[in-house]
Amino acid sequence: MATIYYEHDADPSVITSRKVAIIGYGSQGHAHALNLRDSGVDVRVGLRPGSSSRAKAEAAGLRALSSAEAAAEADVIMMLAPDTAQQEIYKQDIETNLRPGDVLMFAHGFNIRFGLIDPPEGVDVAMVAPKGPGHLVRRTYEGGGGVPALLAVERDATGKAKALGLSYAWGIGATRAGVLETTFKEETETDLFGEQVVLCGGLTSLIKAGFDTLVEAGYQPESAYFECLHEVKLIVDLIYEHGITGMRYSISTTAEYGDMTRGPRLINGSVRAEMKQILADIQSGAFAQEWVKENRDGLPNYHRLQKEGAEHPVEKVGAQLRSMMPFLASGSPRPQDVSGG
Repeated sequence: MATIYYEHDADPSVITSRKVAIIGYGSQGHAHALNLRDSGVDVRVGLRPGSSSRAKAEAAGLRALSSAEAAAEADVIMMLAPDTAQQEIYKQDIETNLRPGDVLMFAHGFNIRFGLIDPPEGVDVAMVAPKGPGHLVRRTYEGGGGVPALLAVERDATGKAKALGLSYAWGIGATRAGVLETTFKEETETDLFGEQVVLCGGLTSLIKAGFDTLVEAGYQPESAYFECLHEVKLIVDLIYEHGITGMRYSISTTAEYGDMTRGPRLINGSVRAEMKQILADIQSGAFAQEWVKENRDGLPNYHRLQKEGAEHPVEKVGAQLRSMMPFLASGSPRPQDVSGG
């Protein structure tokens, strides 16, 4: 069974007695910085030169410095820039400012798991990874709640890394909901697998394939959109709140029977075999190497695939239909907040 920690397991004085640098002020960065500050922690934000996030951080009442200046001041450094930017930031601004007894922290284990960042001996390496986007981490904290998080210690040079991680989790509100203990390896590999096979890659590919199948069979694109994309939220909300069994209880018996008999035909042996190969590519580092190379090459495949996805008919039909739904916050995609500082 997993070990889960709560408020009574954390000592707030551990983090309130330290100086924290948040590197990056994107989705997670702004939430961590503001929550920690409101919890009484001494926080500064480290940003790249000319970052557009500086004005946002300062408007929120935070001290905004260069990444090197922030790291030099602090003894707890949380890396919240995008995964692919962290290695360069670390080499340029962080590494020379680390001292024995400092804590280098992450909210995703990618750079440690795949050896892109190798902290010096004497420095604790820990992770606190909220299981929700930054705006939710901030909003739930302000409302008196919290988002669950994962806690991991990769290196415990001082013997106090776990206590520091728990205290940091308290500072961002995660111990209000529960903090599950894991490892950098487990968090990184399961996170990448979930994104690629189920949450993003699997789901979006399934939606588009279902839409294409109905349209190619002569059904109206609008009907295909509602059946294969729009109603996904209804089912996911039921699963999120009540689990798969609870979702099945809430739908019709016709839908439930179709779920139980046809779903396994779709996710068959060949699909499961491909899932295992994707996991193997993650575990071996092949995916990480591919992604790092893609960034170094200027993201040609990323941009091509992004463009192809945006031009898929389900997107064009969806944009038109969503514009007719005033109850939605927006009928068009929101810009992705990946600046990270």
